[in-house]
Amino acid sequence: MQNISKSISILPLAEEKPQRLRFLSSLDLGLAVSALLLAVIGLATVHSASAEMTVDYFPRQAAWVGIGLVLLLAAVSIDYHVLLDLSIVLYVLGLIFLVAVLFIGVERGGAANWIQIGPWQFQPSEFAKLATALFLARYLASISSRFLDLRQIFTVVLIVGLPIVLVAIEPDMGGAAMYTPLVAGMLLVAGVRMRLLVTAALIGILLGAGVWAFGMKPYQHQRVLTFLYPESDPLGAGYQVRQSKIAVGSGELVGKGYMQGTQSQLRFLPARHTDFILAVLAEEWGFVGVLTVLGLYVLYIRSAARIAMRARDRAGILLATGLLSVTCFHVLYNSAMVVGYLPITGIPLPFLSYGGSFTMVSFIATGIILGVDLRRYVNR
Repeated sequence: MQNISKSISILPLAEEKPQRLRFLSSLDLGLAVSALLLAVIGLATVHSASAEMTVDYFPRQAAWVGIGLVLLLAAVSIDYHVLLDLSIVLYVLGLIFLVAVLFIGVERGGAANWIQIGPWQFQPSEFAKLATALFLARYLASISSRFLDLRQIFTVVLIVGLPIVLVAIEPDMGGAAMYTPLVAGMLLVAGVRMRLLVTAALIGILLGAGVWAFGMKPYQHQRVLTFLYPESDPLGAGYQVRQSKIAVGSGELVGKGYMQGTQSQLRFLPARHTDFILAVLAEEWGFVGVLTVLGLYVLYIRSAARIAMRARDRAGILLATGLLSVTCFHVLYNSAMVVGYLPITGIPLPFLSYGGSFTMVSFIATGIILGVDLRRYVNR
């Protein structure tokens, strides 16, 4: 009888372990693998880009990547429904930090968008963007109708509009623009009628004209004008994109070799460890290197899209879609920016560009998407 009772008590544990392993083996690991490989490539490129600078940013970025991996595992382990339940609190905290940065913010790159606590600095707009994604997913998931009505769309605009206005006041127009793909991706999945999309586009054009006339600083006007006419100021505002194009073009097929790029090593290329890190990689590894990195981003985007499509509920679909939309926009905008197809803004490249707050939030978002995939079989 004792042996029988032991076998009965062990049986549930024996069944639970294969079930857990089956869940883990069904995860789309392409997302995690691509993020890790991109981070490794980013570390090597940051080291090369900052080799001739007064500070080697490699140790700092390595620390941020390490912290990001821990945060990724934490995000995977927490049920995303728990995060959705806490989203209102997180959203309010995000707004509080965005208001605080207007009074005690540390200025970097022309915008006071950092808060410093002792030796540490963090960018509240990055974490507020994550909190906004959670809050939006919770609100839209509670709507059961096929199409959103005007009141519901207005509520969504209000939720996103508050952080956008606060970030734009800093002023950080690039950071504020990153909320647009977030809300656009979620609204398209939630269901919006075509006439409302057209109306929103017209309103967006009018708002854009208003921002140009009243909400942009002179240097931001100059960036746009330089984008349209780069030859008008080749040694001033047009210098960055001009040097970036030289770096990208000089890499040719296989590049000049690691730490052999003249634009980066001779300090011709500004912001080479942050906004223009792709130009450094293109110069050192050429078309082959850029194609490899873009291939990893395609793997990441494809994996995240597949996770969104097979999520267990509406909240998971919306959350994965919103986070993926932001990553896609970062990749597309930064890639186009370094070759002069879009105006220069402070929009970094996920997992490659140097930056603590952005790196950590990128890993957290990846962990949340993986968490959506991990729990797709629960209660089914």
